[in-house]
Amino acid sequence: MRLFGIVGYKNAGKTGLMERLVAEISGRGFTVSTLKHAHHRFDVDHPGKDSYRHRAAGAHQVLLSSRNRWALMTELQGQDEATLDQLLARLTPVDLVLIEGYKRDAHPKVEAFRAETGNPLIARDDPTVRAVASDSPVDIDRPVFDLNDTTAIADFILTEVGL
Repeated sequence: MRLFGIVGYKNAGKTGLMERLVAEISGRGFTVSTLKHAHHRFDVDHPGKDSYRHRAAGAHQVLLSSRNRWALMTELQGQDEATLDQLLARLTPVDLVLIEGYKRDAHPKVEAFRAETGNPLIARDDPTVRAVASDSPVDIDRPVFDLNDTTAIADFILTEVGL
């Protein structure tokens, strides 16, 4: 599977860019999956629901299924967080996996950047960041795209991964 990441600090526009890229690239006929890293505690389940009760009772995995989707939840129960490679191995093969986060991993990335956040550019110190998508001019030795120019960013990513 081909991989490409979207990185950036909080409120830089990563999720909006991911959403637009998924729509753009899948709209061109490619299959796309996403993987997002969460730095905080999250739960896709809700107290009181049967699947939540199964997990709370100590189930290692709970697979929840309907005619529209299925979700497999795995409780780490004190184990280390899964690596990006371990998680990617669980995905069904597709044309492209877009990864939000995992900025320290070695896959190629586009950095979402908004000047108003006051954060530094990750790209300055990270050669795996192949381009920057910004809401303002950026002086760097890599391609810079308008943060909202989804078509150009998608073209860049697809060219980079050979699709």
